[in-house]
This record gives sequence, structure tokens and C-alpha cells, in this order.
Amino acid sequence: MTNKVDRISNKIGLKIKLLRNKIGISQEELGFRSGVSKQQIGLIERGESSPTIDTLDLIANALEISLVDLVDTSKVDL
Repeated sequence: MTNKVDRISNKIGLKIKLLRNKIGISQEELGFRSGVSKQQIGLIERGESSPTIDTLDLIANALEISLVDLVDTSKVDL
């Protein structure tokens, strides 16, 4: 089970990084917009942290996408 959780965390982290880069903002700016620290954003993007659903919702709102779209990792390949 842990391996699958790790894989999902990695995919969500990668998706956040790709979306953040697509709109041209830094981790610091995403942190500011979401209320999540820059350090936590980095941990999430690297798959080193499994964020809570509340944190993911804050990040999704900051990226101006729905939470459902953020956690849909069906098209993210590692």
C-alpha cells in the first residue's frame, strides 16, 4: 500500500510543479497564493510529503483549478 501512496504523492507533486511552471510562478508565489509555505510546496512537488486534502484544496485554488482536476493523475506518467 505504501508504494502506491508514494506513487500517487509523486504524481500529484509532479502535476503541481508542471501546472505552477505552466502559469509561470515560483514555489514562493504559489505558497503566497495558497497560504502553504514555500518549503512545504517543495516537499510536495518532490513527493517527499503527502499533503492533506485541505492543503491540496488550497493549492488547487491558488492554481485556479478544481481539486478534482488536481488529484486526477491518470495522465501523469513518472
